[in-house]
Amino acid sequence: MPIAAGIFAAIAAALHVLIFVMESVLWTKPEVWKRFSVASQADAEVLRPMAFNQGFYNLFLAIGIVVGLIIGGDAGHALVVFGCASIVGAALVLAVGGAKYFRAAIMQGSTPLIALVLIAVL
Repeated sequence: MPIAAGIFAAIAAALHVLIFVMESVLWTKPEVWKRFSVASQADAEVLRPMAFNQGFYNLFLAIGIVVGLIIGGDAGHALVVFGCASIVGAALVLAVGGAKYFRAAIMQGSTPLIALVLIAVL
């Protein structure tokens, strides 16, 4: 795997660890749930189980990428590609949710997309 692709994949993994922390650990803090366009503390409490679960999805994708980068070889390559492709897919799903989600989708999906393009062309 090209070094540049690995760097972008690692950035994607780091961002998804941060998202995990926000969704699964720090969710009840207003400065966190407001980032996700949640209107009130009461709404944040209702969404808390969903956010907790979603945070772990992000963590598991990040772990897959990191493990792939560490083990290398064909298996590692497959893990990195799968993790990055899954994140890009999730970003596309987020983007079709409406214009207010475009910024988040771009932030979530750009680094793994760059990694995939670099894997494909280098």
